[in-house]
Amino acid sequence: MNPAREPRLIRRGLLWLLLLGPLFFLSYGLSNSYSAGRADVGSLVFDWERHMPLWPWTIVPYWSIDLLYGLSFLLPLSRREMDRHALALLTAQVLCVIGFLLWPLRFTFERPALEGLFGMMFDVLMGFDKPFNQAPSLHIALLVIIWTMFARHVQRQPWRWLVHGWMALIGVSVLTTWQHHFIDVPSGALVGLLCVWLWPGHGVLPWQQARLARERKRWLLATAYGLGAALLLVLALDVGGLALLLLWPALSLSLVALNYAWLGPSGFQKGRDGRLSSAASWLLAPYLAAAWLNSRLWTRRHPQADEVCAGVYLWRLPGAGQASGFAAIVDLCAELPCRAEVAHYHSLPSLDLIAPEHATLAAAAEAIERSRGHGPLLVCCALGYSRSASAVVAWLLASGRCATLEQALAQVRQARPGVVLRAAHRQALQVLERAQ
Repeated sequence: MNPAREPRLIRRGLLWLLLLGPLFFLSYGLSNSYSAGRADVGSLVFDWERHMPLWPWTIVPYWSIDLLYGLSFLLPLSRREMDRHALALLTAQVLCVIGFLLWPLRFTFERPALEGLFGMMFDVLMGFDKPFNQAPSLHIALLVIIWTMFARHVQRQPWRWLVHGWMALIGVSVLTTWQHHFIDVPSGALVGLLCVWLWPGHGVLPWQQARLARERKRWLLATAYGLGAALLLVLALDVGGLALLLLWPALSLSLVALNYAWLGPSGFQKGRDGRLSSAASWLLAPYLAAAWLNSRLWTRRHPQADEVCAGVYLWRLPGAGQASGFAAIVDLCAELPCRAEVAHYHSLPSLDLIAPEHATLAAAAEAIERSRGHGPLLVCCALGYSRSASAVVAWLLASGRCATLEQALAQVRQARPGVVLRAAHRQALQVLERAQ
């Protein structure tokens, strides 16, 4: 059953449109006019783009984003969702205009004269849209945000596939109408995804639970990821061309660095179902691919789950279809999604290579004790050697199965050799030991 819609949302949406509409035309038009008068406006176009066809009919899906922009304000079910959608659109507009001013580019193809209805639609467009505001494409950035809103609310088939198909056609149309060069598309998509990540439709905002890290290890990891991002950024800008695609992993590592320095596990936006938000999944995709490969390489010689006691197992994060023997999962991994299907799933995200806080370990111990009655229980993290192991140790202490921390550590290490619990893990566990 769909949740009830809050009252007076239509009026709220109209007020947002009255604010965003004039602001869009004013900022976009002024930045276009300003760039038209500059002498330093360049272009970035690949040779293969000269073979891009001009399909006049795609001006229809290109224009349709204006209608979908307005219709998207009819979909939110709450004031919070409405406001976050509007703020995402506003943020995309601000970021793109800043990009136009800092890095002005010009579209270089000369479009031939077109007749008929499509030609008229192009003429109207050219009356407003000059070929100077290119990367990141505001058209694509807004499309990502609007697409996310429609995807969240249009679930029934065939309407869902129709929405996805039409949105994809809008994305293609920026190229086939000769409005944008290729580099504008991925850069615009990244801006749109960043805005959806900053203003998710549901749940906490990334910074609402944030606090500056106090652990030295977190700052070291944040610095390492930040340096990696800076290196990729310099390489992308220095080499240019297709190397500009390195801006994606650079942004990905920058967000990971931000998570370690400030945002914490919530920056990965892992939900109660074990999935990362769509925006986080796309923005962090280069990092996520590397993290998944790392988890498989480290555990390739020990790919099986290990029973500690009483039907409680330790293992790496299982893939889809790899948890068929388990009735429940307690997952302490923040950075990777859990695609395994089980009847009872509990997510307690914590950062990789960082000891979970004692409150997280206490919650994990409670979840293990509560869930193991459903059948075999898997406690996991990326590798199954640190975060998940500390959670099982916490459970052994809290349940009274082990009288001391050393006994619990010895039992876990006997079941799963290779467990790594450092001084920070022991310190958090000692808080629980003293509480028993």
